[in-house]
Amino acid sequence: MKVIISGGGTGGHIFPAISIANEIRNRVSGTDILFVGAEGRMEMDRVPEAGYPIYGLPVKGFDRKNIFKNIKVLWNLYKSMKRAGYIVKDFAPDIVIGVGGYASGPTLKQAQRLGIPTLIQEQNSYAGVTNKMLAEKADKICVAYEGMDKFFPADKIIMTGNPVRANILDTSITKEEAKRQLGFDPERPLVLSVGGSLGARTINDALKTAYPEIVKAGASLLWQTGKLYYKDCAEFVGKKDNVVVTQFISRMDLAYRAADVMVSRAGASTISEIQLVGMPAVLIPSPNVAEDHQRKNAQALVSQDAAVMLLDTDCKEKLAETVITLLNDENKRKSLSENVKKMALPDAARKIVDEALKLIANKSAKK
Repeated sequence: MKVIISGGGTGGHIFPAISIANEIRNRVSGTDILFVGAEGRMEMDRVPEAGYPIYGLPVKGFDRKNIFKNIKVLWNLYKSMKRAGYIVKDFAPDIVIGVGGYASGPTLKQAQRLGIPTLIQEQNSYAGVTNKMLAEKADKICVAYEGMDKFFPADKIIMTGNPVRANILDTSITKEEAKRQLGFDPERPLVLSVGGSLGARTINDALKTAYPEIVKAGASLLWQTGKLYYKDCAEFVGKKDNVVVTQFISRMDLAYRAADVMVSRAGASTISEIQLVGMPAVLIPSPNVAEDHQRKNAQALVSQDAAVMLLDTDCKEKLAETVITLLNDENKRKSLSENVKKMALPDAARKIVDEALKLIANKSAKK
């Protein structure tokens, strides 16, 4: 069996893609899996680290501010379509799975043109432009939220949830032991701040003001800054007791197990992980995403009393107070945890692979 998985750009696309690949490999031994990503994006590093080959396309997003720059964007799109065509023909996959992001457009478009089954995995509550364009000719569309028929043909939609990193569900150690392994006092509550794989400027700037108050209130802080902001934040904080500043958290399983409150953007993969582990969270949606989809993701939780939301514009002023209020209210944290767990859709990777295997079987039967 041969499978192409295409997409990326952020951890929110890449981690689900790798989870799907791992599930396929576990289910059908010997499957040949190839990734197709966008040159210069983080999938070009993360996918090989996970043990899979990847080809890059020169595709980039459209520049909405400077229309003249899109001449080069269109040229890159043309080159990407040509290269994707060569890759798909040469590899001859049984199915192509798109997880969103720039590269999935040309790759799935070429697969559809050649009559190869395609499956889309849409992580967000508001569908991305690429997935909406591909939906008409896609065979199945796997989603994580209700009401997605406003974007996609209803007869193609399967509710699966979003795949997450398998190790985050490990509960073999206690909260106290997880704190010790991360270097924190097990007696102090722990605030986990995650700004996404690249980092979030607003959250990092707000924490510069908020972290002394959080520590003064008796908590510790594990502060993941992201690649772009690490040096600045680390130098700003220096060496402080009960505060760890890091560019990237490799052991998110320990971080989730140890944390009492989480501060985060509202990307789809993060929300799926929060739901599965039952994490009380303060969500700060990024305003710099298409169609304001992170705010819609966060609002889906807030409407079920399953998370607290702070707008980006209010973050600096209100973050410390919001976090400390939650730390001091055990009943609220328990309520958020219980409610967010009710929204979880477990075994998403298994369900998505079930659909992929059905499509392959149907194609073989027709032959």
